[in-house]
Amino acid sequence: MTTTNKPNKWFWIIAVLALLWNLMGVSRYLMQAYNVESFRADFNPDQLALMDGSPAWLTAVFAIAVFSGLLACVALLMKRKLAVILFGISLLFVLIQMISVWTTTDTITIFGTLDGIVMPMIVIVISIFLYYYSKGASQRGWLN
Repeated sequence: MTTTNKPNKWFWIIAVLALLWNLMGVSRYLMQAYNVESFRADFNPDQLALMDGSPAWLTAVFAIAVFSGLLACVALLMKRKLAVILFGISLLFVLIQMISVWTTTDTITIFGTLDGIVMPMIVIVISIFLYYYSKGASQRGWLN
């Protein structure tokens, strides 16, 4: 395998898409954490009750997951190895969040298959991908 310090064009495309994805996660966190009325209007009373009843530690886990993901994207765009650690932290906290919600709440019944299973699985898969992609970028010498 050839080692080079110059990332290919897909690196930049993936890094920018990852940044946009993580900005959406940060946006969702901020809207949920600050009870933005336009955000709350999209949910029925049972869904709001589930979100409002979420313990503070789970909100903190959500914050760590999205903000470490955002910082990881910035580090990736700056071609820093720190991205690998930050994507790892983000992945860990995404897993803690999703597993906790699935095992301690009735989220699948309340939110349905799409928002209760499919979307969280997409978040997990993307988090796993970004962690391993950043590891691969580091191994190729694209990150310093």
